[in-house]
Formats: sequence, structure tokens, C-alpha cells
Amino acid sequence: MVNLEWYRTFKSVYKNGNFSLAAKELFISQPAVSQQIVMLEAHVGYKLFNRKSKGVEPTEYAKLLNNLIIDALDRLENVENGFRAKAFNANRLLSVGISRHLMSSIGSALVAKFDFIDFTFHNNDALFDLVNSKKLDFAIVTKKFDTFDTIQKKVGDIKQVVVGSTDIDISVLKAKIKSKDFLGIENWLNEQKWYSHDAGIPHIKLFWLHVFAKKRPSMVANYIIPSEYEMLEILSKNTGFAVTWDVNAKKMIEEKKLQLIWNSKEMPSTDVFLLSGKNENLSPIFQEIETELKELLG
Repeated sequence: MVNLEWYRTFKSVYKNGNFSLAAKELFISQPAVSQQIVMLEAHVGYKLFNRKSKGVEPTEYAKLLNNLIIDALDRLENVENGFRAKAFNANRLLSVGISRHLMSSIGSALVAKFDFIDFTFHNNDALFDLVNSKKLDFAIVTKKFDTFDTIQKKVGDIKQVVVGSTDIDISVLKAKIKSKDFLGIENWLNEQKWYSHDAGIPHIKLFWLHVFAKKRPSMVANYIIPSEYEMLEILSKNTGFAVTWDVNAKKMIEEKKLQLIWNSKEMPSTDVFLLSGKNENLSPIFQEIETELKELLG
């Protein structure tokens, strides 16, 4: 019975015209290459290569054999390489950087998809530096970076919205929003209890800037809880309001743990990008993560 490795060796010798080059390409010794060609010649009953001063030259039968097997051998090698890559990717420990405030929503979607992930929490610039220095495989960022050594693709967008506990009657607020009474809306919101994930209240400031055209809100956050997910969990069990990413609040709103207070048209969306270093081994995984995140954020 013919050994498929003989055909693989034949293909390499035929392409390179040299036993030594074929040995290097196949990561085997030159005597092993010679032995496999001899065994293949014995099997087919014809001489395949004539030795020259510099390498070997295929015989007419070798040319015929190459035409007969090359397509099938290429297909077989593609299947084999794809299978190896899939097996490698399925068991590989991935290192993924993300903001801690997007972990509960975007990060959890990756946990459901892959078996081994080592997450790192940092801001956008720090995550880029880690990917660019090859200390992280991937990062999920909300900032566009342009460099030669990284790949970055948009996977969706997120938006800041106002959410609140379900025990609050917001009928008065809704009426003010409908009538576009922005002064009345702001005054009403200023009277409420507010939760934030950061003492600098960045989400609230950005919301006030775009919606009320004010650099600084006049309200003060009552509670500072450093994790956006924990902030929303605690808010759902108490009374108050928060500005948060829509993707983080989506499930809690669907489960009626929180209510959507205001999704203002004045508030712009923020692009979300998947970032990776240029690495062919990571390309299939990049595509899987990209698809997963587009389904989540699309």
C-alpha cells in the first residue's frame, strides 16, 4: 500500500528540484527523503528523478504523476491544515483585553464561545500598547488606532442611555421629554439619586454635554461603585438613576430589573473595535470573535 507521505515528499522534491531543499521544507533528513522516493519508485515501477550536478530533474513519468496527484494532494493538505488549525484554536488559551465596564456584556459573550480566555482590564491606550507589543492576542476597544503592525475592525457600536430602578414613576419626565422641555428635564433629573461607576462621573458628564449642552452637570453622584455591572446590579435593588452603556443594561431591562428612562437622540453612538496583532495563526480566531461581537452589537 502506498504511503501518503511518499507523495508529499515527491511533491516537495518535484517543486524544489533538490533533495536537500525538500528535506528542509518537510523537516526530515535528506536520507529519509531519498528513501521515500526510492520506495515510491519501487511502488509505481518507474524512475521518477534523474540526478544532476545541482539537484534532480523529473522524468517524464514524474511529470505525469505530478499532474495526476497534485490537485488531490493539495486538497488533502488543505483539509489537514484546516483540521489542525481548528483543533489548535479550539484549545488555545486566548489573552483578551477589555474595559472592566464592558466585561459583563461583551466579555461574557466570549466566555460562552471559547473554552480558555485570560482577560485583562485596562483603558484603550493601555490595551493598544499590550496588543502592539504582543503581550495580548486581542483587545476590544472604543478608540481607532492606525498602525502597521495591528489589525483593527469595527464590530458594532454602543450608546449611553439613562436607566433607573423600576420603582420610580417617570410619567412626568416622559411628558417633559415629549414636549422637549430640556430645562424641566434637567431640573427633574437633578432632584433624583444618581449612581456612577467613576468618581469623575464621565458617563454623566458626556450625557449632559450632548443633551443639555453643558460641560458640567449641576447634580452630584450619590453612590460611586467602581464596576459598571455591580453599579447596575445594586441600582436594580434600590432607587435611583445611572447613565450606562446600552449593551450593559439591555439584559436587565429585558428582565425588568431596570427601566429605560431615556435614550436621547442627541447622544451619539461610540464605535467598538476588535484589535489584534498581525499573526496568521490568530486570523481564524479573529474572524470568530468578530462574528460573535457583530451579532451581539449589530
